Amino acid sequence: MRSRTADTTESAPGDEVIALHPAENGMQLGRALLHALHNAGISVLYQDREMKTVWARNMRAPWASDNADGNGVLPAAQADRISAAKRDVIASGNPERLEISVPAENGVRWFQIWVDADRGDGGDVQGVVTTMVETTEQKRREQTLTTLLREVSHRSKNLLAIIQSIATQTGRHSDGIDDFLTRFRGRLQSLASSQDLVTSSNWRGAALHELVASQVGRYGTNTPHSLRLRGANPYLNPNAALHIGLAMHELAVNSVSYGALSRPDGFVEVSADLDTAATGEVALSLTWAEAIEPGGSRGNRKRFGSVALERVVPASLNGTANLDIADNHLEYRLIVPHSNFETQ
Repeated sequence: MRSRTADTTESAPGDEVIALHPAENGMQLGRALLHALHNAGISVLYQDREMKTVWARNMRAPWASDNADGNGVLPAAQADRISAAKRDVIASGNPERLEISVPAENGVRWFQIWVDADRGDGGDVQGVVTTMVETTEQKRREQTLTTLLREVSHRSKNLLAIIQSIATQTGRHSDGIDDFLTRFRGRLQSLASSQDLVTSSNWRGAALHELVASQVGRYGTNTPHSLRLRGANPYLNPNAALHIGLAMHELAVNSVSYGALSRPDGFVEVSADLDTAATGEVALSLTWAEAIEPGGSRGNRKRFGSVALERVVPASLNGTANLDIADNHLEYRLIVPHSNFETQ
């Protein structure tokens, strides 16, 4: 095995220079460096003090051009920025670093550019070395991350506003602290269940059937028997998923306490229809229907459940709702505008 010794040649901090074995030569080193530049996607251009090209390596688009500065390939403004940076480096000897964007067919390409002075033995600037590296993918990841963080912040604020509204309304319609805590915890758990569906879809939302089944199924009922779900299965946006999930929670809690789900053989019917209005816009008509004991839900009419069903949920969706409680029947109908969902 050939041994290698550290070269004593002065180098920049962090550079490691290894002395070449006598059998090795500059051509081998040069070929190795060319492979490294190509594999790393790095373009390098060397120009003299008069900005004439001495050599160039791995010059791909948008750098491939008869003009050393890429004029005719790069936008004029960007080519001028690079030329000005090179002139400054020749005059001062200090390195320059630029970030530029170049229009492309599928958007924008981004590049980091380093311009360094090449000094002779006497320290005078003999030319400039320009290194170009494409950073488009990194830039896109940064932009995607920024967008996601803004979206998370926006949705977190919306969720906190919903929780604040639930806490306020629950407090108004509770008989005491124990009653408040029981109801409030149930509603928070309902939000958490809906939020899990939204998060698992990468914040796209939730399918209506899955949302309804998850809310009714939280109460330990035999869901295939107790829930009869039919009709359309649109994909709800996150806001609609949270609020419709809350409506399903209130209806299920009421049914377990007073309605069909309080009986072993009881069941509820939930139907979803896509209706076209006179304006041509498609709306979702969501209906919950069940048989109840005579007078079973009337005493609970003014509690938060009915407030959420008739006011909070439809207002949050810019829709309308109607809760009809007869002697032996309960029906809730919610009209959801198309802006809250998409059909699969």
